[in-house]
Amino acid sequence: MENYEICETSHTLEVLCEVYSNTYNSKHLLAHSREKPLVCQVCSKGFSRVRDLKRHIVIHTNEKPYTCEVCNKGFSQKGNLNRHLMTHSNEKPHTCEICGKRFSLKNTLKTHLLTHTNEKPHVCELCHKGYSQKCDLKQHLGIHSKKKPCVCEMCGKGFSRQSYLNTHLLTHRNEKPHVCEMCHKGFSLKSNLKTHQLTHSNEKPYACALCNKVFSQKGNLKTHLLTHSNEKPHICEMCQKGFSLKSSLKLHLLNHMKEKPNACEVCSKGFSRKCDLQRHLLIHSDEKPNACEVCSKGFSRKCDLQRHLLIHSDEKPYVCEMCQKGFICKSSLKVHLLTHSNEKPHVCEMCCKGFSQKSDLKRHLLTHTNERPHTCEVCGKRFSAECKLRAHLNTHKNGKLHMKNI
Repeated sequence: MENYEICETSHTLEVLCEVYSNTYNSKHLLAHSREKPLVCQVCSKGFSRVRDLKRHIVIHTNEKPYTCEVCNKGFSQKGNLNRHLMTHSNEKPHTCEICGKRFSLKNTLKTHLLTHTNEKPHVCELCHKGYSQKCDLKQHLGIHSKKKPCVCEMCGKGFSRQSYLNTHLLTHRNEKPHVCEMCHKGFSLKSNLKTHQLTHSNEKPYACALCNKVFSQKGNLKTHLLTHSNEKPHICEMCQKGFSLKSSLKLHLLNHMKEKPNACEVCSKGFSRKCDLQRHLLIHSDEKPNACEVCSKGFSRKCDLQRHLLIHSDEKPYVCEMCQKGFICKSSLKVHLLTHSNEKPHVCEMCCKGFSQKSDLKRHLLTHTNERPHTCEVCGKRFSAECKLRAHLNTHKNGKLHMKNI
């Protein structure tokens, strides 16, 4: 109350507000005192003035008496209509002094300024995530409650925000009005186009503070950070394997269902993921764009080159805890561990013999078919396995390696 000076008049009690430097009715005191004695019976929100409560109640009745003459959009409050009209006039009188961006409303400018200061005063009490705007925090709280009131009428999918539903509806319309000028790829959202354009410029503005790895998208950085925390909240109910991302769990579930909808047109091999099929196709094209700088050996995939480089460095980061034997690849260690457990999951259907590796089973099957695809160029003798051919070549003079695969 220290900001006010009480003034007695003949008719009513008035106050001189030092905040606005003007005289008001005594009820004006409530606006600065933060007292809100008037409570909405629907949502329990408090108000200091009767007119504010009346204006608020219209929200619950869905009445929108104020209509835009340009687009017929309705509003519950006259002030909201006035602000909306500025979108048609394209007037933006409020300019950001830092980046020069212009806004039609002063409040929008204030909110924008928080992006420069990185202030996020509205914090979620459940996960402590911060937001610059109170409305964003309210929408975020819907994630914790798992309420999805905005439902798509076409597929029944629910969303916590109306904006998410609006974005989703574009997938049904298949509208992609935002087109990349470099590769002519279309996008339903302008923001997705902007993100895509970074792939052409090779800009990666988002850097990991832990390992300095850079990313073109903020979402990719957030996903990457989970690798440092080792958090895997998404658990497979069938094998209890954990995943950091829900999308990774969905892809993993395809392995249990054995669904492989993406088939190679060359060899008919099926893949659960489209990206795996694309990598596989490089095998048929003989393209090996990733070359080793030490021995010039080419690889179709970058990850294969990275594994190959360990051969030159003699690094064997994957060590067996039982016998301390080291391996270059994690997959090789997994196969090796089967030798300790005596597990032989790959069984021959003809003689029921078990093998720890699928490749060993394939070689074994040749003994039943009498196929001998490996031929010695010296004497023409044929063998079912390459290792047997190599041993045979030592019997020839000088041990020359003459091999021919049929």
